[in-house]
Amino acid sequence: MTVSDLRQGRTDIYLIGITGNIACGKSAALEMLRRRGAYNVDADTAVHRIMAPSGSAYAPIVAHFGKEILQADAPNPAPIDRRKLGAIVFANPQALRELEQLTHPLVRIEILRQLVEATSHIVVIDAIKLLESGLADNCDTIWVVTCASEIQLERLMRRNNFSVEEARLRINAQPPQSEKIARAAVVIDNSGTLEETERQVEEAWRKIPLTFRGG
Repeated sequence: MTVSDLRQGRTDIYLIGITGNIACGKSAALEMLRRRGAYNVDADTAVHRIMAPSGSAYAPIVAHFGKEILQADAPNPAPIDRRKLGAIVFANPQALRELEQLTHPLVRIEILRQLVEATSHIVVIDAIKLLESGLADNCDTIWVVTCASEIQLERLMRRNNFSVEEARLRINAQPPQSEKIARAAVVIDNSGTLEETERQVEEAWRKIPLTFRGG
């Protein structure tokens, strides 16, 4: 079954695809949607699950990138050290593409599992690679959360305890925010206060057909 197959069988759900570049504030917007009753399908949670030692992507990733990416001094099987792996793939676009080729099909399977379990008429797929993975093609609308570039850099450094160089490496590894904005039906500018972001989310929420919001 694909996401498209699921949509044909679940005409009772309104599917929002939400994306945005790293540290732009998707989490804040998602929490606001959850408080309004939306069911969240989280691609990053799916990635963590498939990359865990018991996950479906663990063995292929370790085989491809080597045991050097594993956490040191950890019980066997040692978890993947995402910071070590990130240092490899965010410095090498080809390595990043290879990682995505290993993970994207498995992430889609995990997302589909979460969609089947959805308990709300409004479902949000949260995926930083929403557009690139093709998941957006089956959404009713696309929301993009963005912010000013200097705020994005500052947030990423503070949140992940990154140096300026580490933060810029991860930001520059992603397509420009403008490419996502060009595909969006709704743009949430998260550069200001949470109250300002909340007002934008509420305005967009009210444009969702009442048949889904009232379900």
